[in-house]
Amino acid sequence: MNDNSFRTDSINDFDASAAERIVTVVQRILSERSMERAVSSDDTLLEVGLTSLDTVRLVLLVEDEFALEIPVSELTLANFRSISTISRLVTKLLNQS
Repeated sequence: MNDNSFRTDSINDFDASAAERIVTVVQRILSERSMERAVSSDDTLLEVGLTSLDTVRLVLLVEDEFALEIPVSELTLANFRSISTISRLVTKLLNQS
């Protein structure tokens, strides 16, 4: 992934770290599907090319990456719309721990 393909302009440092880790997970899913493209923090992941099954896999990979369990009540399209929304969710969940 190109360093310029991800922008964290409006995300604080902790969120930026989380966001960068989420970008890596998303890029991994896209790469496995032979879809090489840059993803910015506010790109809608479904428009980037993730399918509903990819999104389920993304949830599991995010849980593994951050060693957390995402409550069913937080498994919403709004929370998994983009890297920035996932990052905010992860940050919120980690701060609750």
